[in-house]
Amino acid sequence: MTPEEFRREGHRVVDWIANYMENVERYPVLSQSQPGQIREQLPPSPPARPESFDSILSDVDEILMPGITHWQSPNFFAFFPANHSGPSILGEMMSAGLGVQGMLWMTSPACTELETHVMDWIVEMLDLPDRFLSSGDGGGVIQDTASSSTLCAILAARERVSEYRIREHGVDRTLVVYASGESHSSVEKACAISGIGTGNLRIVNVDDQQRMDPQHLSELIQQDRESGVTPCCVVATVGTTSTGAVDPLEKIGSVCRQEGLWLHVDAAMMGTAAICPEFRFIHQGLESADSYCFNPHKWMFTNFDCDCFFVADRNALIRTLSILPEYLKNQATQSGAVIDYRDWQIPLGRRFRALKLWFVIRSMGVEGIRERVREHVRLGRLFAEWVKQDSRFELIAHAGLNLICFRKRGSDADNRNLLDRLNQSGQVYLTHTQTNGQFVLRMSIGQLGTEEAHVRRAWELITT
Repeated sequence: MTPEEFRREGHRVVDWIANYMENVERYPVLSQSQPGQIREQLPPSPPARPESFDSILSDVDEILMPGITHWQSPNFFAFFPANHSGPSILGEMMSAGLGVQGMLWMTSPACTELETHVMDWIVEMLDLPDRFLSSGDGGGVIQDTASSSTLCAILAARERVSEYRIREHGVDRTLVVYASGESHSSVEKACAISGIGTGNLRIVNVDDQQRMDPQHLSELIQQDRESGVTPCCVVATVGTTSTGAVDPLEKIGSVCRQEGLWLHVDAAMMGTAAICPEFRFIHQGLESADSYCFNPHKWMFTNFDCDCFFVADRNALIRTLSILPEYLKNQATQSGAVIDYRDWQIPLGRRFRALKLWFVIRSMGVEGIRERVREHVRLGRLFAEWVKQDSRFELIAHAGLNLICFRKRGSDADNRNLLDRLNQSGQVYLTHTQTNGQFVLRMSIGQLGTEEAHVRRAWELITT
């Protein structure tokens, strides 16, 4: 493809994306495709000769689009939002166009320094503890997902408690990690990958609001110490996946300080809410955290993948993950005056992710992001009121923000049938969870284009 051909077809693709954004509400939210249906329409072997771009775009429309679940639909209320926005798409395009491999400062200084600067902006925007600023001992890095951040945090905690012996001599199988049963599955996965083992993940009890019980955490730690194993890390959650519960960070942090444990806080979706001063109660006690992460690719209108991961002591992370073969040595790295983000993550290579987040912050402004977050919270509270006022339904959990858990009064089968009816209609998409042994529906409100009319329509479909 010549530059002129790229220019011509690129304009067509941008037009296609713009048309999609404009018309996304017209598609069934949940794909109605059956297993194998997409592959059946694709040729068994790759083309031997070039095909026209017309043919490629035609197959996108006719074969792929029926198999798309439309996460950007304003009627998408499932899981958590996976937002994009015009500025984030353009930033991603520029990142792809530049083709930067930002593993080292020297491989593109702008890639590293913009990321450091934007991460410091995020500290200010969310009013995070100053210990996460790059101007001190800490700093931030953009990971692909919160799952990677959790793994990095557990690895750093593992190395710190072993005085950095494990990376050289192998895993000490007496280390223990603590999380509640409401924590994300990435904690269990990180325990498996890190060599700590899923059998050494202790599940802490939760209270009637599904929040981690600090007293039970303390008891488990004491039991483990008495049995000869070594407590290593606690993973707390701000906005659990099931119900949006917020663990009591202040009390959990107190336990971690007393016991000398690494505290990682996962605020994957809900962390964005802290951009609004009135919602910063979710982070009360965060100053005790050794690491923290949240996903702008969920509720901050920045397309996947973009997770902001902060550490209070970057040297602990770097000592855990740094490897310096001869072919990566250079004067800038050896001077100690630069950040090499390859030492802050699992892979060596990294994309220029900061561009899309920078584009979003500059294009929307902090106040513009706040406006949308506040509106989503208002809609969440409005929906919760509708549930409470309808005797046919009951509110199961609502942390006061944009995730509402509810169910129809009756059996689990009744609620499964309701969810199936809603999703098969193609007009909305919701997901479910299990809470206190009950099948519960989740209403997650956070898409950039979602307005009150969409939420009202969803409620009408639920209640008819």
